[in-house]
Amino acid sequence: MDKILKGIMKYRKCHREGMVKQFQQVKDHPEPKAVFFTCMDSRMIPTRFTETNIGDMFVVRNPGNIIPHSHHFVDEFTMCEAAALELGCVVNNIRHIIVCGHSDCKAMNLLYALRDKEFASQASRRMSPLKAWLCAHASSSLTKFQHLEITGFHEPILFQGEMSLRKFVAYIDPEDKFAIEDKLSQINTLQQLQNISSYGFLKKRLERHDLHIHALWFDIYTGDIYYFSRANKRFIEINETTEQLLLKEINKYYS
Repeated sequence: MDKILKGIMKYRKCHREGMVKQFQQVKDHPEPKAVFFTCMDSRMIPTRFTETNIGDMFVVRNPGNIIPHSHHFVDEFTMCEAAALELGCVVNNIRHIIVCGHSDCKAMNLLYALRDKEFASQASRRMSPLKAWLCAHASSSLTKFQHLEITGFHEPILFQGEMSLRKFVAYIDPEDKFAIEDKLSQINTLQQLQNISSYGFLKKRLERHDLHIHALWFDIYTGDIYYFSRANKRFIEINETTEQLLLKEINKYYS
């Protein structure tokens, strides 16, 4: 807490006045550009690596950057992620949803270990909210991973797109650069696009192409950020060579 309190004092002296002015500008003219889902890992600082400012994004964080599928929404029982989608995309009319996974994700490392039936037993889940969260909401990611593992990661995976008839395929780490758990992390990131598309209150906007869903993946070890290109069917590193090509794809399909 000593570090936190010292940080607050520095904020009061150096940044508070300027930030309050920005808060007022956002209040008077709110123009958020995206709802950004990412992991709660302390190394993930999305406003830093996207260079976004106050008011630019709604940021939602949880273990494993998971958005539960809509079939978990029963009566009034729902998750904060679904509420965040409604607040961002219905109440505030935001047009872009971004899901950002990352390497060395502790939640994904645990999900990988949950392939062990005994480790994932009901008794074990009752003692671990994190295990229960992953078993309930990330099992579809693990299933896709296990099917791909059988092929040696050479075959593409099929994902449901924004509409029932719209699907996309993905090749996961075709150069075999990343650890096995990181391959699972990439699959899990793409699975969330499918989960987001399951919510009925987003259906009309998705059908009108007025709402767009994107996937990013952050490599903790190198600081590189990858964008999932549906045209290339894989995650593409965002750099000086690829930026304009990716922007062209985004403007063509997601603007």
